[in-house]
Amino acid sequence: MYCSNCGTNVPDGQPFCTNCGRPMGAGQQQPQGAPPPPPPFGGGFNSPVTAVTAPPGMECAPWATRVIGYIIDSIMVMVVVFALYAVAGIIFGTSLGLGRMVGSDGMSGLGGLGCCCTLSIFPVSFLIVGVYNRVILVSQRGYSIGQGIVKVKVVDANGQLLSQQTAGIRLLAQVGLGFIPLLGLVDLLWPLWDPAKQTLHDKAVGSFVVMNQ
Repeated sequence: MYCSNCGTNVPDGQPFCTNCGRPMGAGQQQPQGAPPPPPPFGGGFNSPVTAVTAPPGMECAPWATRVIGYIIDSIMVMVVVFALYAVAGIIFGTSLGLGRMVGSDGMSGLGGLGCCCTLSIFPVSFLIVGVYNRVILVSQRGYSIGQGIVKVKVVDANGQLLSQQTAGIRLLAQVGLGFIPLLGLVDLLWPLWDPAKQTLHDKAVGSFVVMNQ
């Protein structure tokens, strides 16, 4: 029972309130609507768990749509690589021609320079396309070129565009997962069974890929 004067919980059968001394009546019980005591450890195992979902009013992009956008972006990387290879080939051929004019030692030095340029094509192209397409464009307008073609965009949990820092971390997470055997494939397939259709690199920064209608 509870004292109607001070609200103290008084054991059953006690004639007076142990706090204020007010006589206890038969009708002084716990008031209706009083909140029950909080469950231990935040509710225990039977408490409902709030599911991670897309921002309100937005629809998560289907997995197939995301994959098509990814393929388009990957094709762009290959196009840039081939273009840089062509430029490097022209430079390399020119260096060989100049080498013949200045002698064997000069040709060797220029040829080595051409080889170094050729070997650096892939990391340079990846840096250019990756940073511009997957970081700068995503932070400025919400989508890369491939994502823009399939009409999806990348947002945070509030539906806002990612900052350049967050978009950069997201790209680094995707690249890092790709270096671990099979984990890159798991990252790509994760939206198939994830309720919010997030990849692992989405979860790393709390981003969502939604339809951009």
